[in-house]
Amino acid sequence: MGRTKKTSGKLGKYLWRNKYLYLLLLPGLIYFVVFHYAPMYGLIIAFKDFKFAEGIMGSPWCGLDNFKYLFGLKDFYNVFANSLILSMLKLVFCFPIPIILALMINEIRFLRYKKVAQTMIYLPYFISWVVIGGILVNLLSPSWGIINDLIKSLGGDPIFFLGSDKYFRGIAVVSHIWKSAGWDTIIYLAAITAVNPELYEAAKIDGAGHFQRIWYVTLPCIRPTIIILLLLSIGNILNNGFEQIYVLQNSSNLAVSEVFETYTYKMGLVNGRFSFASSVSLFSSSVGFILLTIGNKCAKLMGEEGLF
Repeated sequence: MGRTKKTSGKLGKYLWRNKYLYLLLLPGLIYFVVFHYAPMYGLIIAFKDFKFAEGIMGSPWCGLDNFKYLFGLKDFYNVFANSLILSMLKLVFCFPIPIILALMINEIRFLRYKKVAQTMIYLPYFISWVVIGGILVNLLSPSWGIINDLIKSLGGDPIFFLGSDKYFRGIAVVSHIWKSAGWDTIIYLAAITAVNPELYEAAKIDGAGHFQRIWYVTLPCIRPTIIILLLLSIGNILNNGFEQIYVLQNSSNLAVSEVFETYTYKMGLVNGRFSFASSVSLFSSSVGFILLTIGNKCAKLMGEEGLF
C-alpha cells in the first residue's frame, strides 16, 4: 500500500513538472479519442442486423451472418484482389522513392536551391485529390489531353487511359508517388539531420567514397525510421485511399479499380447496408492488424525496436 502511494506521488510530481508538455499533447490525444477510438464502438454494427430507426443497441444481433454473406460473394474476392494488388504495387514502387529523394536532397550543397527543391517536392501533398483527378483527366483525355496530342503527333492512335483496365493501376501508383512522396521525404530528411557528422568524418578518413558513406553511414542510421514507416505501410496494406480511387474510378475501369474503400462506400452509404459495409471494413482492418503484428515481430527479431 505504501509503495503504491509512493509511486503515485512520484507520478504526480512528474506530471506536474511536465504539465506544459502534456498540455501540448492534449489536442492530439483528444483528436485520437474522438475520431479514432470512440468510433470503434460502432464496430458492433457488423454483428447486428442494423436498422437506422432502432439504433445500434436496439437493432437485433445476427452473429456472423454478415461475414458469411460477405465471403460467399463473388465480388468480394475481386475487391480483395484489387485492393491487395494495388497496395502491393504502391508499397513496392512508392515506399523507396521518399528515401531516394531524401538522400538526393541531403547531398545538395547550395542551401537556397535545397530549400526550393524540397518545397517543390512536398507541395503536391497539399493539393486535393479532386484537383489532381481533374488535372489527370485533362492530361490523359483522348480528345484534348496533352499526352494523347503527343501520341497523335508521333503517328499513334489516342488512348483512353482512364477508361482502360490496363493503365489504371499504373496511373494510380504514379499519381500517388507524385502527391505523397514529398511528405515522407521530410520525415527521412529529419532523420538524416540527426546523424552524427563525426561518423561521416570517420568514414572519410577510412577511405570511404561518397556512395559508400551513404550506404554504410546514412542508411544504417535512418534504418529505425525506415522500419517504422514500413510497418505503418504494412498495417495499411488494404487501405488504398478513398479519395484517389473514387475520383479516378469510372464504369470502364471498375474491374480493377473497385477496392475496399469504394466498395464500403457504395454498400454502406449509397445502398444503406450499414451492417454489411461495417463487416467489410472490419475485415480489411483485421487483415491490416494481423500483418502489422507479424511485421512488428519480424522487426524485433531483426534487432529493431518495432512499434509495440
